[in-house]
Amino acid sequence: MDVMGDKATLLETGRFVQPSDRDETGEAVEEARQRLAAEAGDVEAMSVLGAMLLRRGDLDGAEPQLRAATAAGDRAAANNLGVLLHQRGYADDAAGWWRIAAVAGSAPAAHALGRHHRERGDEPAAEYWLRQSAEQGHVLGAYALADLLEHRGDAATEQWMRVAAERGHREAAYRLARALDRKAAESAGVEDGAGDSGAGEVEQWYRQAAARGHQRAALHLGAILERRGELKEAGRWYLTSAKDGEARAACALGFLLRDAGDAESAAVWWLRAAQDGDGNAANALGALHAERGETQTAERWYRAAMDAGDVNGAYNLGLLCAEQSRTAQAEQWYRRAAYAGHREAANALAILLLQGGDAAGAEPWFSKAAETGSVDAAFNLGILHAGRGEDVAALRWYERAAGAGHTEAALQVGIARLREGDEREAERYLRCAAGGGSPEAAYRLASVLDARRPQAPAHELGEIAHEKTECEEWYERAASQGHRRAQVRVGMLASARGDVVEAARWYRAAAEAGSRNGAFNLGLLLAREGSEPEAAVWWARAAEAGHGRAALRLALVYARRGELAEGQRWADLAVSLGPGEVAERAARLRDALREELSA
Repeated sequence: MDVMGDKATLLETGRFVQPSDRDETGEAVEEARQRLAAEAGDVEAMSVLGAMLLRRGDLDGAEPQLRAATAAGDRAAANNLGVLLHQRGYADDAAGWWRIAAVAGSAPAAHALGRHHRERGDEPAAEYWLRQSAEQGHVLGAYALADLLEHRGDAATEQWMRVAAERGHREAAYRLARALDRKAAESAGVEDGAGDSGAGEVEQWYRQAAARGHQRAALHLGAILERRGELKEAGRWYLTSAKDGEARAACALGFLLRDAGDAESAAVWWLRAAQDGDGNAANALGALHAERGETQTAERWYRAAMDAGDVNGAYNLGLLCAEQSRTAQAEQWYRRAAYAGHREAANALAILLLQGGDAAGAEPWFSKAAETGSVDAAFNLGILHAGRGEDVAALRWYERAAGAGHTEAALQVGIARLREGDEREAERYLRCAAGGGSPEAAYRLASVLDARRPQAPAHELGEIAHEKTECEEWYERAASQGHRRAQVRVGMLASARGDVVEAARWYRAAAEAGSRNGAFNLGLLLAREGSEPEAAVWWARAAEAGHGRAALRLALVYARRGELAEGQRWADLAVSLGPGEVAERAARLRDALREELSA
């Protein structure tokens, strides 16, 4: 019983002054004084002297003093006599004396007796005596009672754990914080430690336990502070916990230092944590060496992580082998991690098999990863089914991935809803995808909104530009992300409101990125501004990319210049490119140029 001989038990009466501030001479003087009083028959002195000798480990000297004081009715002596007999290995005899002291009202004795009964498996008796101790205000009794009730799943656990914590018991404070933390996480439906409900009280108890030297409490307090963005204080608590030997705190401190740009210091703490068996730290070291191109060292640390029971080690080994084109080994490691339940490894394995042409082998792994929560795997299943023409199944998986926030999946669902004519539902998904950064989704959303707005009146040059609509803002977002059709559309809108400079900027961006419509429109703008030679350059680029109207414009330019053969060449191209109206006009122009050449 680890607490039955501690100072709180031995000094139960408060009559024995703790010697922490005394020197050895003072102790010797006090012991001599108590011995003289005990020899003179002072019962209290016998009890205190026995406690002093017991604490010093002098069991033979302490026993007669304690027995004499106990015989005279001193309950503290009876309690300490029980402690002495327990230390000698006479547990049942010790329990007898604890019972005498407990019945006489000794809370420490009731605590010790309750612990004795619990060790013997007699939980009803244990609860009775621990409750007696706790209700008398004994902090160890309150904690031991809470521990017993928690083992039984009793609702009163929190009440007694709180009592012990409020009276300064650090382990009680830590366990109370953990219980409140789990409860908050469960009610919020998030991982343990990530809930906000009751966060202030949780932090209060972690802080109390950490301040009393509880290393795991310091770790959890650091995590709370880190999530809140108070990184400096979080680092201090991680450091406190890590110095006390908590490997997880050393690992967390390493990540904090890495994020602050101090990779060298991070590596020192990761090394310390990894050597203490922390798989996450070993993985972090592996990733650090992999980034530096030190693949052999990286592989060694990934293996160390795997040996520590961290399945991420096998997954990271797979990634490392895949980067080196060691496909067979990558597959081996991915399989090992996937069989251990690593969902991203299952997804990576499926991709590897699919790339190798084994679609039948890939599908079950995609399914396993998706069913265990891999959003990427759900999206990949959508792609797999879409490639087979199984649109209903593909849409089902796209919707599942989109529901978990997958941007490209939301885009695919939006496109599918547009095909079905469900514009409102399409808009909802396109907004999700566009908000997630998809330029294609932003462009399609803008197109949906654009189709709804009333026709705006034409703007004259110099007229004050109107305020931008939501659809223009989405077009611009897509355009700024390099979407060529959006760039052309933004240019057209700018041109419509008379902003020639802005229009030219967007047309040029699209044209330089390979947009034939952008090149054609830029040519029209330049021609209107009197720069027909430059316009012809862009029209030529557009025509060579398959733009029939640009070819027709070039044919007209060369015809006006009198370069009939060149004009006829572009007219021929315009006829072949179309569309119908363009082909018809180009054919008439070509025939006229041909007649002119043959005249």
